[in-house]
Amino acid sequence: MGQNQQIQTPDEELELRSIYDLYKFFITECPSGSLYLHEFKRMFGVQNGTPEAQYMDNIFRAFDMNHDNTMDFLEYVAALNLVLRGKPENKLKWSFKVFDGDDNGYLDRRELQKIVMIIYRIKKGSMSNEAGIENLTPGQVCARIFEEVDVNNDGELTVLEFLEGAQRSPWLQSFLHFEVNPSAQKQRKSNVIWPL
Repeated sequence: MGQNQQIQTPDEELELRSIYDLYKFFITECPSGSLYLHEFKRMFGVQNGTPEAQYMDNIFRAFDMNHDNTMDFLEYVAALNLVLRGKPENKLKWSFKVFDGDDNGYLDRRELQKIVMIIYRIKKGSMSNEAGIENLTPGQVCARIFEEVDVNNDGELTVLEFLEGAQRSPWLQSFLHFEVNPSAQKQRKSNVIWPL
C-alpha cells in the first residue's frame, strides 16, 4: 500500500457500499439526476389529491435546500442522513419546519390539526394515551399537544416550545414516531417521515 492510501474499517466499507447503493437507487428512480416531487411521492406510494400528498409536498420542500423544486443526490443523502442518523433535536426542528405550512415560525391549531389528521390516517386511527387504553380523536390529540407544549398559552407553538415539549413528553415522542416503507426500497423499513 502506498503512503497516501488508508486502510478502511469494515464500518467505512459498509458506509461506502451504502452510499453507492443509495446512488444506484437514486439514479434508477431519477435518471435526470434530479428528484422531482411526483417521483418523491411515487417512492412512497402516495397519490395526488390525498392529505398524505399535501404532507409529502411539505416534506419535499423542507429537503429542497436550494429551493429549485428538485432534490439532487446531495440533498437526498442529507435528508436520509437526518432521518436515519440525525440527533433527535435536529429531527424535531425538521419536523417543526414540515408542520409550519405557512413558514411563519409558529404552529397554530389549524396547522397542527391538519398534520394530526394526516398522522391519524397514516397510523390508521390508532392514537392512545400513555396506558394505551383510550383511543384519542385527532381533536383530542391536538388539544393534548397544545396543553403539553404551549407553555405561554398563546395558541401558537414556537420551535423552542415544540422542541422542549417533545423532549420532555414520551407520549408526544411516541405519537411523532412511525415507520413508512418506501415502495422502491424492497421491504426495507426506515423511519422516513417522522423519525423520532
